[in-house]
Amino acid sequence: MVLNPHRYKAHNAYPMENITVRTATLNDMEALLICEQGVISAERPFDPTLKDGHINYYDIVEMITAPHIELVVAQSGDEIIGTGYARIEDAKIYLRHPKHAYLGFMYVKPEYRGRGVNKLVIDKLQQWSVVRGITEFRLEVYYDNLPAIKAYEKLGFSKLMIKMRMDLPGDIL
Repeated sequence: MVLNPHRYKAHNAYPMENITVRTATLNDMEALLICEQGVISAERPFDPTLKDGHINYYDIVEMITAPHIELVVAQSGDEIIGTGYARIEDAKIYLRHPKHAYLGFMYVKPEYRGRGVNKLVIDKLQQWSVVRGITEFRLEVYYDNLPAIKAYEKLGFSKLMIKMRMDLPGDIL
């Protein structure tokens, strides 16, 4: 899905007076690892290619320390309730924009969903990206993850392309 940050219209559908969004630090590692497992648990039903058992998606230390990545956390009091990152990437040479920000690790604890936390995270990532001259957001969402698709479309994202896959038989030769 794609979002042009300059066309993004902020709206205040949810009052978030007790929720703040800030840059993640190494001190957040324990909570970030828990949130990462939340992302993986939410995505397992959509992805039969994920390995069984414990897996990790992210190099969180790199995400915190790399200059081209902004990892943020949403907090309610002292509790980390959401995450997200923007990673500046080179665009394909045939696209109109030279770089875009890829969004990932978009997670909100289930008890806080539907309260505008993801919007606050994206707002913070948008601010960081625009200052760096970025004019487009990109992200991936599983085709059957309709609640996530609906939430992103509500924030201004639009569908762009479907990524497809196919298992190959092992006895083809």
